[in-house]
Amino acid sequence: MKKILAVSGGIDSVVMLHLLKDEYPIVAHFDHGIRSNSHEDAEFVERLAKEYGLVFEVKHAKLGENCSEATARAARYGFLREIAKKYNGIVCVAHHADDVIESIVINLIRGTGWRGLAPMNSTNIERPLLEWRKSDVYRYATEHNLSFRQDQTNTEGDYLRNRVREKLRDLPEESKQQLLGLYKKQSALLKEYTETMRVIFSNNDSHCAKNIVVDSPDECATEIVRFFLAEQQISLTRPQLEKCVDAIKSFAPGKRLSLDRKHFLEVGKYSFHVI
Repeated sequence: MKKILAVSGGIDSVVMLHLLKDEYPIVAHFDHGIRSNSHEDAEFVERLAKEYGLVFEVKHAKLGENCSEATARAARYGFLREIAKKYNGIVCVAHHADDVIESIVINLIRGTGWRGLAPMNSTNIERPLLEWRKSDVYRYATEHNLSFRQDQTNTEGDYLRNRVREKLRDLPEESKQQLLGLYKKQSALLKEYTETMRVIFSNNDSHCAKNIVVDSPDECATEIVRFFLAEQQISLTRPQLEKCVDAIKSFAPGKRLSLDRKHFLEVGKYSFHVI
């Protein structure tokens, strides 16, 4: 499958590009338009792609300096999914082990369930550097004399991730290793859970039997509904999922629960489905 490399121009993605360039991937760059000079990053990545003889895809957005992290991320991944669809490929991003540590801490700050301890486990995204530490990335870049761009927003205190990153500089290495160990355990649990859900929904049916949810403890029922809706390309917050579980257990046949602007959960006598 063709690899779609998300290359920002920063050191992480430049290293990933250098590692995988011989596989002839597609180089994809999303210009958020958050900084006035962001076009320079796009030009830098385009030059790299041409140097390696690779196809380059770019999108220039104008999100503005007040754009939130969540909005920027959603726009970026939307673009990457479009390119992946165009080339029938899979998106590759340059997250590494230190990014995992940051994500776990951020999720803990925000108040997370068990899933928040196993971030970056999407099955439709590859992360070739996930076993690398940031020091490994710097070492590789130095050894291969790689040039890269420095994103000014990586040092701005307005972003939670940047504040967390700064605090983690003083965290003992032993504590970081413990977090990575926890991540591996939770990732294994997530894999086991996913495989179990796939067995339950092996028929790829658009309907789900009510008794699977009704007879399960609330925590398990929530995860079952989460997986079922994900198969329908619907992602909900935990409170929304809990409302779905309540509806499945208590609604009279034929009653519907609004999921978003386009979809409803309809509860039948023996099953439920999305319309």
